[in-house]
Amino acid sequence: MRGHLLLTVFTLMCMLWSGTKAQLNPNIYAKSCPYLVPIVRRQVMNALKADTRMAASLIRLHFHDCFVNGCDASVLLDGDDSEKLALPNLNSARGFELIDTIKAAVEYACPGVVSCADILSLAARDSVVLSGGPRWRVALGRKDGLVANQNSANNLPSPFEPLDAIIAKFVAVGLNVTDVVALSGAHTFGQAKCDLFSNRLFNFNGAGSPDTTLETTLLSDLRTVCPAGGNGNQTAPLDRNSTDAFDNNYFKNLLEGKGLLSSDQILFSSDLAVNTTKRLVEAYSRSQYLFFRDFTCSMIKMGGITNLVNGSSGEVRKNCRVINNY
Repeated sequence: MRGHLLLTVFTLMCMLWSGTKAQLNPNIYAKSCPYLVPIVRRQVMNALKADTRMAASLIRLHFHDCFVNGCDASVLLDGDDSEKLALPNLNSARGFELIDTIKAAVEYACPGVVSCADILSLAARDSVVLSGGPRWRVALGRKDGLVANQNSANNLPSPFEPLDAIIAKFVAVGLNVTDVVALSGAHTFGQAKCDLFSNRLFNFNGAGSPDTTLETTLLSDLRTVCPAGGNGNQTAPLDRNSTDAFDNNYFKNLLEGKGLLSSDQILFSSDLAVNTTKRLVEAYSRSQYLFFRDFTCSMIKMGGITNLVNGSSGEVRKNCRVINNY
């Protein structure tokens, strides 16, 4: 109880530090859509009962939205320039139908009031809470963007990039090294396709041998799941110790060389990590409370990456897949 209270206090402080509270407000729909939060929570809960993987998919969808044009639900738009067609999302991003379902339920209760961007932000938070992770108040009041940006979506942080490139992409949207490590902790649940890590198993960086930072037993197991020339769409859990739970086991795995993606393991094992991310990985592996605290703050900061707030450009879409036809 005391830990939950401390997290709540820290969450409020983080909102003040990040400037989010000046732009967005957790209570903005208190009168116009008073049952918004339980409506979203109920739909996410139902979805997780049917498919526990959906929790990780919602976090990823929110991340991929916020890093392109800010958190404006541009990732949900269909069309020729759809971000869904970008390589990081194509046949990979999930949860679009669930957001449609939530939007329909919200529209039934309060038509034309709540943006798709806010719905996605709430659904991402609920996916963490319902998987055993921390709870925080989501600042609301985002508007939905009018355009997608497929080119920017193709430049999302990649599991194949070196640590300095990943850090640079976070810094470009106003985040920092702590945010890199804390938000990477969302890989404590969910799955990844063989295509995203099979390069580590056989011929890493063209050396003709596997990634030496990959623990040998895990290497052997992954070679069985993802044999050379096998199905790249086959999946493996990002965190084998607690596949569907939101906890700090992800960081414990990194200390043992059991990070699935190269972009995971380099947070601990790369040369650059020594003076940037390694100490945070070690700290989070020792303290789940510290990880939850920083993850909450990083989610609040990431959720504030947007220029589309009340009074600015943007709209409240009736259908999350298309802009309104006035």
